[in-house]
Amino acid sequence: MSPVPSFSVISGAQVDGVLGGQEKEVLRLVENAYRLHGEGATINPDSYFLRFPDRPSSRIIALPASVGGDVDVHGIKWISSFPENVEQGIPRASAVLILNDADTGYPFACLESSIISASRTAASAAVAAAALSERRPGRRRPRRVGFVGLGLIARYIHKYLEKSGFEFEQIGLHDLSASSAAGFRGHLERVAADPSVSAAPPEIVVHEDVEELIRSSDLVVLATTAGEPYLTGTDAFGHGPIVLNVSLRDLSPDVITRSYNIVDDVDHVLKANTSVHLTEQREGHREFIDGTLYDLLTGATTPPADGPVVFSPFGLGVLDLVLAKFVHDQVALRQELTTVPGFFYDLSRHG
Repeated sequence: MSPVPSFSVISGAQVDGVLGGQEKEVLRLVENAYRLHGEGATINPDSYFLRFPDRPSSRIIALPASVGGDVDVHGIKWISSFPENVEQGIPRASAVLILNDADTGYPFACLESSIISASRTAASAAVAAAALSERRPGRRRPRRVGFVGLGLIARYIHKYLEKSGFEFEQIGLHDLSASSAAGFRGHLERVAADPSVSAAPPEIVVHEDVEELIRSSDLVVLATTAGEPYLTGTDAFGHGPIVLNVSLRDLSPDVITRSYNIVDDVDHVLKANTSVHLTEQREGHREFIDGTLYDLLTGATTPPADGPVVFSPFGLGVLDLVLAKFVHDQVALRQELTTVPGFFYDLSRHG
């Protein structure tokens, strides 16, 4: 009989202590998670949305998942998004994650998960950007990047893109909030001033017009809180940029149908009125989706040299589990786990 595991609580500070500076390892883990998912070694049910009639902009999402292979863990992430928090001076999103033992089903850890969530989102975008760049015939690796939406996720994506080997000569910025644009610019300037950074500092350009930013970028990062498409014209994408559609709802069906489309998981992304879901509803089919990131990584699909290329990741719970298990194991190796004595009560019971 398998022993009941102890139950540990891992703080955000501990998570950051493990993942901070380990971006290349996180990239490797996330790519491996996509490969396990593509090989059928994961279970990733639909996400479940808890919504509130009296505050429609807010939600809490449950992402259950299971990962086999050398990870071998089950679990669930419980992540909230309350946009009004920003007005109170606290972050919009918060999250915890529960890990369950694969043998007994008992939960064995609860982790603060906002850093895990941001890291897996950014690493997913960077893995896709690198794969699309490397496999796109006749196109050079992007050197002009544009960020639309300048919150925490954009900062993480910028960091993970650079750790993936991207070197940018120009960084474009656009946000509806002037203070967010100024804050992000200051962040980039501090990063460039770091003595450990050997590359020449990029030109930083703040754009008031989002289409102007798109036209001047080879790689576009959409990381907004948009609830419905506002990028409706296709002309701005005529030069064929790579678009990381992280926020999922910025692009109109017209843009999607005229693009080469890669997603993380076809069934998962075609829901909740994402841009690709709206396109499926309008077109009555999903033939405009050209493949998954796993297909791209394994060479089953090749992006064209011309036309825009769009990656739309709905966000898979298996990515969170892979990083959470890594964090737990590293904290355990450091002998820094904080266990809760007596968390499981009356273990003499049967049935």
